[in-house]
Amino acid sequence: MSRLALVRLVLVTICGALVSPTIADEAAEIADSEYEQIVALTPDLENGRRVYLACAVCHRPEGWGTADGTYPQIAGQLQSVIIKQLADIRARNRDNPLMYPFSVPRILGGPQNVVDVAAYVSELPMTAHNGKGAGVDLELGGRLYVEHCVKCHGEDGAGNAEERIPGIVGQHYPYLMRQFDAIRSGRRKNADPKMTKQIKGFTPRQQAAVLDHVTRMSVSEEKLAPSGWRNPDFPAYVRDALGIAPGASALPGLPNPAAIPAPPDLPKP
Repeated sequence: MSRLALVRLVLVTICGALVSPTIADEAAEIADSEYEQIVALTPDLENGRRVYLACAVCHRPEGWGTADGTYPQIAGQLQSVIIKQLADIRARNRDNPLMYPFSVPRILGGPQNVVDVAAYVSELPMTAHNGKGAGVDLELGGRLYVEHCVKCHGEDGAGNAEERIPGIVGQHYPYLMRQFDAIRSGRRKNADPKMTKQIKGFTPRQQAAVLDHVTRMSVSEEKLAPSGWRNPDFPAYVRDALGIAPGASALPGLPNPAAIPAPPDLPKP
C-alpha cells in the first residue's frame, strides 16, 4: 500500500469514528420523535387489521412467526414495544434489512397506521408452540433468568409496557439466540445499554440455557390462543399443506400480497 493510500485510509477511519456517533444519535432522535407522535394517537383496530395484511406475509395471519426463528412471534407483544421497534427500524436506529422495506411509510403508512397495526397485533392471541431449545440445561437457565433477566422482563417474561421492555415469553429459541448475539455485540443499536453490559460475559452454555428457559415459560391464559385457533380476519388465507409458501387473498382496497416478492431467508445464528 502506498503512503498516500495509507494516509487516506487513516483519515477515512478517523472521520468515520467521529461521524458515526452523530448519525446514530440523529437516528435515535428521529425514532423517539416519531414514537411520541404515534403514541399520542388513538388506535383504530379495523384499520390495523387492514394494515396488518402486509405483515401477515412473513409473520402469518396469527402473528406467530415461524418456529425456526426466521420470523418472530409478534402476537400479544406490548403495543409500546411494537411502536418503538417500528419507529427504530424506520429511522435506521435498528438495522433490520428484511423488515425495513415493509416498515417504510410508503408501504406501512404514516403514524396512524403504525399505532393501528401495533394495537391490532398486541391483541392477537399467542401460540404456546414456539420453537424451543434442547432442554438439557434448564436448571441453570432458570437460575440465570432470576439473576439477570427477571428485574426487567418480569417473572413471567411479559415485559414492561411503560419502559418499552419487550415480552419474551413464547418467543422462538433461534430468534432469541440471534437477538442475544446482536445485542451483546452492539449490532442491535437500539438495545438497552444496561442489557448489553448485563449479558457481556455470558458463555455459550449460559446463553443457550437461559434462552431455552425463556422459551419454556408459560404464556398466560388470557393471552393464549385456543387450540386450533386461526385468525378469522383472514378467512381466504391459503395455507400450504406442508406449512410453507403461504399466500393470502387481498382485503378490499389493498393489493394482493402475492404480488410482493418473498423475502430471502435470514442467515442461521
